[in-house]
Amino acid sequence: MADTRLIQSRYRLLDLIGRGGMGEVWRARDESLGRLVAVKCLKPMGPQHDQAFTRILRERFRREARVAASLQHRGVTVVHDFGEHEGVLYLVMELLDGHNLSQLLEENQQRPLPVDHVVDIAEQVADALGYTHRQGIVHRDLKPANIMRLTDGTVKICDFGIARLGHDINVTSRLTTTGIAMGTPHYMSPEQIGGKEVDHRSDLYSLGCVLYEIATGVPPFDLDDAWAVLVGHRDTQPEPLRTHRAELPGFFDRVVLDLLAKAPDERPADASDLRRRITLGRSGEHEALGPSLLPAALSGTYRTPEPAVRRPAPELPDWTRNMTAGHPAAGSLNQVARLPDPAAGLTGRWTVARAATATPPGTDSSTGVPPARPAPTPELLAALAGRHSSGIDLGRLGRWEEAGDVHRAVAAQRERVLGPDHPDTLASRHEIGLTLSRTGRAADALREFGQVAAGRERTLGPDHPQTLAARQETAHVLGQLGRYFESHQVYAAVLAARERSMGPDHPETLRCRHHLALNLSRVGRPEESWRLARQVADDRARLLGATHPDTLATRYEVAYTLGRLGRWAEALETYQEVARARAATLGPDHPGTLAARYEAGISLGRLGRSAEALELFRTLVADRTRVGGPSDAETLRARHGLGVNLGRMGHWEEAVTEAREVCAIRESTLGPDHPDTVLSRREVAVALGWLGRWAEALIAYRQVAEARGRGLGPDHPESLAARHDEAHCLDRLGRKEESAELFRTLAAHRAQNALPPH
Repeated sequence: MADTRLIQSRYRLLDLIGRGGMGEVWRARDESLGRLVAVKCLKPMGPQHDQAFTRILRERFRREARVAASLQHRGVTVVHDFGEHEGVLYLVMELLDGHNLSQLLEENQQRPLPVDHVVDIAEQVADALGYTHRQGIVHRDLKPANIMRLTDGTVKICDFGIARLGHDINVTSRLTTTGIAMGTPHYMSPEQIGGKEVDHRSDLYSLGCVLYEIATGVPPFDLDDAWAVLVGHRDTQPEPLRTHRAELPGFFDRVVLDLLAKAPDERPADASDLRRRITLGRSGEHEALGPSLLPAALSGTYRTPEPAVRRPAPELPDWTRNMTAGHPAAGSLNQVARLPDPAAGLTGRWTVARAATATPPGTDSSTGVPPARPAPTPELLAALAGRHSSGIDLGRLGRWEEAGDVHRAVAAQRERVLGPDHPDTLASRHEIGLTLSRTGRAADALREFGQVAAGRERTLGPDHPQTLAARQETAHVLGQLGRYFESHQVYAAVLAARERSMGPDHPETLRCRHHLALNLSRVGRPEESWRLARQVADDRARLLGATHPDTLATRYEVAYTLGRLGRWAEALETYQEVARARAATLGPDHPGTLAARYEAGISLGRLGRSAEALELFRTLVADRTRVGGPSDAETLRARHGLGVNLGRMGHWEEAVTEAREVCAIRESTLGPDHPDTVLSRREVAVALGWLGRWAEALIAYRQVAEARGRGLGPDHPESLAARHDEAHCLDRLGRKEESAELFRTLAAHRAQNALPPH
């Protein structure tokens, strides 16, 4: 922006008051009306990342504006204005004077809030939810950070960023299935966790989690691992609140436990019913509530004499043990988001200067011994954690080069203040490895992951989940480099360690088995690959549900291996089932849904059902163009499939036109020697041959042979196959001597290299 402090010549940004994964919130002044407001700005995005993802993020932001602006209730944040200024979407809201519940818990050192305040908050939130639910809107991300208590005692629900209109299913599918985390683990309902359809009763469950935490000081499932928390929501009954805090009134204990029922039908019917129960309980047990333990200032700083009693965590199934550490959503991460940023402007947090050299200042040049490392301040550690999170956000948006710059800077500073083998330093280096892998620098990524794995083994142990995660990424990068046998060995070793330390049903164990199945196919063992993939799909269905995205990902691989085995009818049936399930759970335009449809088209072609394949590819091309644009790689892949099936149906003029158009776009975007470009050029040659235009076909086949020779080497089977096609063209043109000479040359090459005939 020309002036990052002024939006639309009206809203002057004064200071940064909050950050999230999608944007920043500023205190601002409305110059037209002379009032203070809050302005939420969507994170700016450049042209280098996925445009479909960008559209979804912007749609999600606009959706928040439309939903929030439609709500008029004292318990819901008021939205004044919405617009776009120089590429930045913004939302203007009332400026709230108070603290969110997460901040109140932090400022009170995670001790519970006074009993009368807890019950009052419950009643006000129930009233606001009753109103929003009557409008057909479900919040879907209710948590302490999204509930504000103002200085006058008013309670307001904030951030309807992932709210859904009850009737608007298709838009919701697009908004909730693009890799954007929806909901927060400590406050997610069992139906959210299972990927099932949610309604207003999911909000009631989340409210129960919030009330449990502010009443006791701990979430209902206060466990050390995010997956264990999710399993707790799904499988474990929460302890009664009064086992943590005896002075809580009995009616409130019962109300919250009812909200936390696993089945939606067992919860209160709606928020209005909940509010009635709270009101009746307050009147019936007024004496039980009593006064606050100590008078609390309305500024939101609470003090209670003693911390809440923390009970042992409830028992979980054996397979949830030894899981990766996680943090309650109401912990210190929220504090990081409130740190001021000296680089004022809408993009300050996402534009991070490169760190200086990693050599600590003051190092003795003669001995190489660094000076004593001073203890880092909490503020510095929080700032580094925030920048680390920013790097992850950039990667999620596909801005991998920028993400790599951020992680390298943070890693260098963490190494200086924490040491090279500190878990946080290694976490930054792990992210560096991911950015290298995603930007095509597989060899560099392999070195990075190898060093991270070695460091984690020294400090955390060989079977620690983080050590195994780095080793598993090593296996993935080896596969990128085509070193499939080595990749297989690493995957097998990691799998054995995961089964030993985590159990066979842990999600990370299953993920490792999934990747091992993929790699078995690459090393030429498709039968074993199919059997293992089928087992993993069955296990994921049993643990996560038949329509969970992970289950469907493995079933997709089952279909792939069936195709490798020539069992195309079974492959087709499986791809079609996956496509239907993904359309229902992820949305019809989700990349996974479209990918399964593409593979179904390939299977139809392999079965000789070209008319059906042709119709499928026509609709897929239209959908891919709408979602990703005409030059998107997947749009072109679908058009390639369309051209192939046009040829199979004998429509060779259309086929050659389609192949030429795709080839031209691929050449301009990918380059003349890219495998996809070469593949399209070969389809042009095939179509020309079927049309009897052998002179033109000869030119195209020679271009294919030259490109493959440059990229793969002259003796590669695909290079030799292209030369074989060239010899065939010469024969059809009556150039018998040239054709025979080329065939003799190819025979000599194959004999020398013991290659099978074409």
